[in-house]
Amino acid sequence: MPEVSRFYGIVVKIYLIGKEHNPPHVHFLYGERMASYDLRTMDLLEGDLPAKADAMCREWLSMYREELLEMWNTQIFKKLPPLE
Repeated sequence: MPEVSRFYGIVVKIYLIGKEHNPPHVHFLYGERMASYDLRTMDLLEGDLPAKADAMCREWLSMYREELLEMWNTQIFKKLPPLE
């Protein structure tokens, strides 16, 4: 799973294997914890993160949602800037 970005101890990863892995989503890893969020709705699909990490992930996701959806649809990976 390629690493898209990294910030404040959070690693962002995305699988680019297309339709067999729907809905379009992204994974956030924070220490031993993991959460995945739907790229279309930003809803939590699986896992859990501490409240502050969850807020940072949602903020970052709202900033780069379009780019992530484009990656998902085109299957062309690119790195994205971290949350600052």
